[in-house]
Amino acid sequence: MLKKILLALVVALPLSAAAQKFGTVRIDDVFSAMPETTEMQNQLNEASKKYEAEFQKLQEELNKLYTDFQGIQNDPNTPETIKERRMQEIQDRATKVEQFRQTATQDLQRQQEQLLAPIQAKFNDAVKAVGQEGNFTFILPMDAGLILYQGNDVVDVTALVKTKLGIK
Repeated sequence: MLKKILLALVVALPLSAAAQKFGTVRIDDVFSAMPETTEMQNQLNEASKKYEAEFQKLQEELNKLYTDFQGIQNDPNTPETIKERRMQEIQDRATKVEQFRQTATQDLQRQQEQLLAPIQAKFNDAVKAVGQEGNFTFILPMDAGLILYQGNDVVDVTALVKTKLGIK
């Protein structure tokens, strides 16, 4: 009885594998062609420019404090308490500049995630629709480097996904 079950499995597995249909999609090609991606990149570039301008202002203020400090550093008529206070101001300002840089970086990453989420959802929906319409078992990403070998019977569905998204 066990031999009959094993024989049935050995015969059935190749037949079920032959009935499967596999596809691949070049994610980078689709994303770069989506107008939403360009719009997202423009929004991120604008925000980045604003942060960069503010960072530049803070950096200039820090440089001015340092230049002023250099002027009084070797002046024997300037009391040590003033020199120490100025040095502390420079250190405090440098800390604030670094905190601003970190906050700006985190904010840009958060904005990118928020803007990318609906684009990814739209892409995923299109891939799913193509998969269902074409009766694909799997659609795998081509540009992820996960596919080591691809046979002739695998279908590149990138064009179908672009069509589903309304992209030429």
